[in-house]
Amino acid sequence: MALPTPLVTTDWLADHLGDTDLRVYDTTIYLRHKSDGFGYVPESGRAEWQQAHIPGAGFLDVIAELSDADAGLPFMMPAPERFAATMAAHGVADGTAVVLYNKGFPMWSTRVWWMLRSIGFDNVAVLDGGWEKWQREGRPSDAAAPAWPTGTLSVKPRPEMWVDKARMLDVVASGSPVTVNALSPEVYSGEKNQYGRPGHLPGTHNVFYGSLIDAQTGEFLPPEQLRELFAASGALAADEVITYCGGGISATMDCLALELCGQRKVAVYDGSMSEWVRDESLPLKLGSEP
Repeated sequence: MALPTPLVTTDWLADHLGDTDLRVYDTTIYLRHKSDGFGYVPESGRAEWQQAHIPGAGFLDVIAELSDADAGLPFMMPAPERFAATMAAHGVADGTAVVLYNKGFPMWSTRVWWMLRSIGFDNVAVLDGGWEKWQREGRPSDAAAPAWPTGTLSVKPRPEMWVDKARMLDVVASGSPVTVNALSPEVYSGEKNQYGRPGHLPGTHNVFYGSLIDAQTGEFLPPEQLRELFAASGALAADEVITYCGGGISATMDCLALELCGQRKVAVYDGSMSEWVRDESLPLKLGSEP
């Protein structure tokens, strides 16, 4: 089974739930604000998955299983081979199709979507509208855990899909390539100090991840509306685009939106603001302008 686009509808998923080569995963994580106001405390959604999920869906814990525990930063991409081994243990194999969903904004699903593509696995999509749309439509759920066999998953890394702080220093110095900050306008401008130092990387544009989603349906906006959101940044015509956010999670929502718009030369600054703010010598700009 080949997935035609990075998004699948609830109708599509309902029609294919019984397919033997389909793997469905709940990726829900909650971010609780720290008591000091800076950053978040992540909380796994595994307990809720154990109570109810889309029939046949497994659970992927982005915190405990799919992040590099030795990186010193939250949520960092593990080594491709290690990540592939974890996904294979959950049943992903070269011949499978993977559909991801979560509760709330689909940033955790787009994060795993991006991670899988970065090791060369492209047959992966996000459930448009997520768990909320599935429930709203009265579709079935259960509490049974799947028993997929361990898969054999090839690794063909695409390191160009990630950038590090050294690259971002060059970007800030040169003003290119086009770089997009996915955080809220209040955090981007510095009006809200979410990460300990307010503002955004100089020269970077703001396309808030929340603006990509239809508030009524929870689905991504159609491409013609998404293009309007990215137009001012120049991202759609750029030879390369970099996205970032607080910890490389919501930035992947911008990546998926850019993919829907036809822009496929995109990378994620994985450390994002969580890394950048730690070095007080690194510049941050206040205000709503790049």
